[in-house]
Amino acid sequence: MDFFAAGSRPTLRASSDYFTGTVWQDPIVEAPAPARVRALRVAFDPGARTAWHTHPLGQTLHVLSGAGLFGLRNAPPRVIRAGDTIWIPPGEEHWHGAGPTTGMVHLAIQEAVDGKAADWLEQVSDADYARPPA
Repeated sequence: MDFFAAGSRPTLRASSDYFTGTVWQDPIVEAPAPARVRALRVAFDPGARTAWHTHPLGQTLHVLSGAGLFGLRNAPPRVIRAGDTIWIPPGEEHWHGAGPTTGMVHLAIQEAVDGKAADWLEQVSDADYARPPA
């Protein structure tokens, strides 16, 4: 068993290689093999977002606070709010982040294959981000 006391692991600023704007990540779990689950608490400042990406085994997002946006390729983004849960199937290209004027915090849960939980693509363009929500 592993026990991680609250505040015992540092909050990390997310890499600008995979995120636009200011994003903070708090690790929840990165289970050792043979388990594959990984989970993070991710806090997005207004306007911040992920790059386009996929997950080899899918991803679950649960919005903890605030309001943000979730986007799929070739579709307008969708508004997401505290209490919403999203399942993203394996291989589906998507992005997620805060709204233009609101911060958003979500729990991100995914599994890793050969130590890799995401395949990162290009940054989300300002035009894609600013597209009117569905």
